[in-house]
Amino acid sequence: MRYTNVYKAVFVRRLNRFTAEIETDCGTELCHVKNTGRLKELLLPKAAVFVQRTDNPNRKTKWDLIAVQTKEQVVNIDSQAPNKAVKEWLENGGLGKAKTVRPETVYTEAGGTSSRFDFYIEFENGERAFAEVKGVTLKCGSAALFPDAPTERGIKHVHGLCDCVKNGYKAYVLFVIQMQGISCFMPNDETHIAFGEALRNASREGVQILAYTCTVLPDSMEIKTEIPVKL
Repeated sequence: MRYTNVYKAVFVRRLNRFTAEIETDCGTELCHVKNTGRLKELLLPKAAVFVQRTDNPNRKTKWDLIAVQTKEQVVNIDSQAPNKAVKEWLENGGLGKAKTVRPETVYTEAGGTSSRFDFYIEFENGERAFAEVKGVTLKCGSAALFPDAPTERGIKHVHGLCDCVKNGYKAYVLFVIQMQGISCFMPNDETHIAFGEALRNASREGVQILAYTCTVLPDSMEIKTEIPVKL
C-alpha cells in the first residue's frame, strides 16, 4: 500500500490519543495520530516523523502521522495500514489462490454472539476462512510483541475464530509487523497475559497464528517475510 503527499517533520509532543504537535517548515502544527496505542518507545521529542497532508477542508488538522524514523529504520504506525497491506497480499495469493476477499465481514456463532472479522476469504479449492489482522509496532530486542496495551476486543476476536474452526472454516490471526529486522513474534504476556493465553488456546484449537514483517518506506508498506511465532 502506498501514500501520497508525504512530508518529513519533527515530533514535538503528544497532546492526547489522537492529536500531536509537529514541527514543519511552516512552524508548529497539530497532527492526527493514526494509532491510539501508547507508542512511548517511538514518539519521542524531536523524533523525525513522516506525515501525510490532506486537503479535506472539513478536517480539524491537515496532517496525519503515519511513520517514525528510528536510528535503524522507518516504522509505520498507521493502524489502518496493516489491513490495506493484507488485502493486497491476500488478493495476490498470500494465503493461497483466493476468488473472494471480503473485508469487514460479520460471523455469528451458534449462541447468537456476533464478531466482525477483518477478512472473509473463499479459496479456489473451496475452502472458506476468516482472518483477523493485528498491527504490531512494539519490539523488544529482535522480537515483536503484541499487544502494547490490554485488549479485551482482541480476546473476543480470538475466541470467535475458535468458533469458526469448530464450524468448518479455516481461521487466521495475522500479526503484521510494521517494521523490518524482526526475528520472531511473541504475545506480550507482561502487558496482557489473558490475550497470550487466548492465543495459545486458539492455536491448540486449530486457529493458525502467523506473523509477517514488512518492507516500510516513508510512503509505503508491503508485507515481506513470514517469521516464527513463539507462543
